[in-house]
Amino acid sequence: MGCVQCKDKDEPKLAEGDGSMTFQTGHGHFDSAHHLSPAFGAASIPNYNNFTTSGSSLSVFGGANIHTQTHTGVLHTQRATGVTLFVALYDYEARAEDDLTFRKEEKFQIINNTEGDWWEARSLTTGRSGYIPSNYVAPVDSIQAEEWYFGKMGRKDAERQLLSAGNQRGSYLIRESETTKGAFSLSLRDWDEVKGDHVKHYKIRKLDSGGYYITTRSQFQTLQQLVQHYSADNALPASERAAGLCFRLVAPCHKGMPRLTDLSMKTKDVWEIPRESLQLIKRLGNGQFGEVWMGTWNGNTKVAVKTLKPGTMSPESFLEEAQIMKNLRHDKLVQLYAVVSEEPIYIITEYMNKGSLLDFLKGTEGHVLKLPNLVDMAAQVAAGMAYIERMNYIHRDLRAANILVGENLVCKIADFGLARLIEDNEYTARQGAKFPIKWTAPEAALYGKFTIKSDVWSFGILLTELVTKGRVPYPGMNNREVLEQVERGYRMQCPVDCPASLYELMLQCWKQNAEERHTFEYLQAFLEDYFTATEPQYQPGDNL
Repeated sequence: MGCVQCKDKDEPKLAEGDGSMTFQTGHGHFDSAHHLSPAFGAASIPNYNNFTTSGSSLSVFGGANIHTQTHTGVLHTQRATGVTLFVALYDYEARAEDDLTFRKEEKFQIINNTEGDWWEARSLTTGRSGYIPSNYVAPVDSIQAEEWYFGKMGRKDAERQLLSAGNQRGSYLIRESETTKGAFSLSLRDWDEVKGDHVKHYKIRKLDSGGYYITTRSQFQTLQQLVQHYSADNALPASERAAGLCFRLVAPCHKGMPRLTDLSMKTKDVWEIPRESLQLIKRLGNGQFGEVWMGTWNGNTKVAVKTLKPGTMSPESFLEEAQIMKNLRHDKLVQLYAVVSEEPIYIITEYMNKGSLLDFLKGTEGHVLKLPNLVDMAAQVAAGMAYIERMNYIHRDLRAANILVGENLVCKIADFGLARLIEDNEYTARQGAKFPIKWTAPEAALYGKFTIKSDVWSFGILLTELVTKGRVPYPGMNNREVLEQVERGYRMQCPVDCPASLYELMLQCWKQNAEERHTFEYLQAFLEDYFTATEPQYQPGDNL
């Protein structure tokens, strides 16, 4: 579940947009010696990677730093102190003794916000103090506190949210614009007889005076006023009272609970936890090197626990890799929460209730999936791999069995880099019975040359798993035959009912010369736009 560095050297420093850290590539090889940092659980990544954490700059809301006036005035502050009050956006049950239980709309004074994802706060409702997750609150009366504001979100993710269960025609959200810095986009769910349910996007433009508009005839001082205008209810049908949009704004998009990157404040830096704090409740799977369980931590927090058979890997090597795993954060990667490093090793991660993508595809729900669903799932995997690509890491074992599925067909990558640590001879021989030959690029299987480009090859195989609903690749061929035939130039035939354009993408992933294979950045863009490449990105409002 950790990752290993790609072979590329002297790459420029790369910073991912979550504001949590800056990564700088090192000059080491992925098989070079590793050195633990002095204190396990430190916030920094091991020195051999030349990683440096960024400063304590805080951007916790995912949105632009905008202080917007509302209908009722400016942000609420405590009298005489000028301290901004915060409001809870969700309910939260304390997980540890230092946490603070609170309810939605409860207000807080922030005591200390220097701990990143966890803030020390005092509830103005109960008077109690404790730690709260910072992504559960927002400044009172700010746009971040609005039900309809989703902050930094891409167009495709907005569509996934709006088309998920619980939303209807007229459901909407406002997000930061992908194309114009400081601007916003309105995403609105619509329906017609040709397209069925779909999402339209409108650019919210900003006036020099500070106001906002979608169409020039209707201008507003605040986003709240804009939303109120386009939500206006009257006796006319909703489609006729849209005031220039395709449909009236009926209800904010359903917003799921935000993901926490730690079990609690205490495990943020010291995330080696006692085995007895875990309860294994239901076994979800049994593999070559261990089991996966649904369990709880502290009796109150649902988690997934991967238990490794003794001897699978060195605890010391695992701890080194775990330091890196904990700092890889992306919404398409399964989040590592904690570890038990004494054998049998336990790996504690977020729980994904639909299990592995492979099992999901073979099951009842997977059987009814159509091509748009499958392409979207592929796009999600590509998005997670594009993040790994930007971070100069590699997966080494990318296949449907190592992708997990949650509600609303959300897909996340698991077990990234774990393969490098396995010490089983049947695996390390690369051509042994336990090695995933059919997913592995020839240069990796024959010469041990694993790079992000060998991951691209594996992604092409994963695409066949999606299209065939979990069929084993290269049907009718054993591992030895696959290795020999692929080296001679053989490529899997186009799966039944697979579009030619998608098969061509697979062939591009299977180029013999690794450098000719696409990047994951390209694969993500291609798959996200697979069905929409001919449509405008933004809809014009009427009467522009």
